[in-house]
Parts: sequence; C-alpha cells; structure tokens
Amino acid sequence: MTVLAQFAGAAAEVIGALHQPAFPKVLTKTLMNLTGAEDGTLLWFRDDDLPEVAFNTNRLDGRPSTLASYLQGSFLLDPFYRAATAEGRRGVFALSDLAPVGFRKSEYFRTWYTASGFTDECGVLVSLPDGFLHFTLTTMTPRYRFTPHRLAAVSEAFPAVEALAQCHWSALPKERQQPPGLRQQLQLTLAAFGKSLLTLREQEVIELVLLGHSTPRIAEHFQLSVETVKLHRKNAYAKLEVNSQAELFHLFMDCMLVKTTKTQEDPVPIVHSKRAERG
Repeated sequence: MTVLAQFAGAAAEVIGALHQPAFPKVLTKTLMNLTGAEDGTLLWFRDDDLPEVAFNTNRLDGRPSTLASYLQGSFLLDPFYRAATAEGRRGVFALSDLAPVGFRKSEYFRTWYTASGFTDECGVLVSLPDGFLHFTLTTMTPRYRFTPHRLAAVSEAFPAVEALAQCHWSALPKERQQPPGLRQQLQLTLAAFGKSLLTLREQEVIELVLLGHSTPRIAEHFQLSVETVKLHRKNAYAKLEVNSQAELFHLFMDCMLVKTTKTQEDPVPIVHSKRAERG
C-alpha cells in the first residue's frame, strides 16, 4: 500500500475531526503513522508570537522533556524554524536536508535531541495566513533515519495535509495568547548577542557556531583559513567568558531570558553582571 493510499484511508478520521479540539492530535498522529515516527509535536508559529504547542505526544520512556527550553528561545537555532522563516520553505523535510554540516556535534543537538533520546527528526512545514505550523516528528530507535525515499512518498500527501490544516486553523479565534512582538524581541536578542564585546567577524562566527556549523564550513563560508576561524572563535570565547560550546549555548539561553530596556541592546553584559552578583 502506498503512503498516499494510507493517507486516504485515514482521511475519514482527519476530516471528521475538522474544527474539533481533537484535530491537531488526529492529524499529527496520522503523520506519525505515515513517517514511522515514534514521537510527535505540533508547533504553531502565529504572527510574531512565540511558538505554541498545539499537540504533544506523552513520553512513556521517563526521559525529561526539553520542550520548555525550546519554547523559551532555543527554537531560534532550530534548522526547521530557520528554513521556514529565513527561506520560506514548506513541505516535508528530513533533518539532514536542512541541518548544517557538524550539527549533530553542536550543543543544540545535544540539548534538544540527545537529552530527549531522539535519534532523528523529520518535519512538515505548513503555511497559514498568519504564520506556519511545524509538525516535528521524531524517532528514538538507535540508528533509525528518515530516508529520502520514505519522505518523498509522504510528500505526495502534503497538498491534502496543508489544505486540511489551513481549513481548520483559519476558522480558529484570533485572540492573542501572548503580548505582541515576543518572537521579534528574541530575534533582536540573537542579533545583538555579544555585539558590544566582539568584532563583527567574531560575532558572525559565533552565530554560525551556535547554529551548528563546523569550523571547516565556517571557514568555507567566509573564505578564511580554518586556523583564522579557530582564532576568531578562541578570541570570542575569551571575550564572552566561556570555555566551550556548551558554556556558549547556556550563555545564549540565559540571554534569551533577559529583558533589555533598549532595542537591540547586547544582553551578554547584563548576564555577566547578574552572574557576578550571584557570586
């Protein structure tokens, strides 16, 4: 049976749940079945709001969830989020389609994937009139990967998935659950991260490090030698008062929680000051 035939078989349940509270769960579970995913979360990015969890499967393995950290600001480093916002991409993607070389060695990967027990992810990105949906579908089976062949087959059902999702979400109430501009504020915080302490090149290198790019790829991107990139990274770490990528990531996360009084103010000195006060 083809994936499209499987989706057609599930269509009655999905359509029956339209405009009902169970619709996000039913559609997410359907996509999990089509992809072979073992865990699923549906994130709603509306207007300029922070992501909302429309549905999340219950963890049965006892591992702690890292979803709270994701929602607080680490989503800015998510390859799927960046593909959806910076590149406007929509459709069905494997993590390997979007993640930079070296991503699996990044602190973001260790925090979000390894700590949760996830071994791979595929995502379905759906346009809405006021934002987009991200169905994040993951597996916990060792060495399991979502293959291009499997995801290409799931892509056959994407037009129907998108049409059904748009029909459901377009009818939902438009009341804001959050103060306006929260996601933009986090974006500005990321852009200002370390700018009062670092040179422009150091700041650019550190952003790519946070996004999971390897040193050779950063060197290739800026047409620099690997040794020059390593020097920029070493100097930036010293100025930021961190000694590792793990410390850099945690500094970044602390900065996401800072409420600055000025637009595009560098949050790093504020975090350093607070840490000094705590001793």
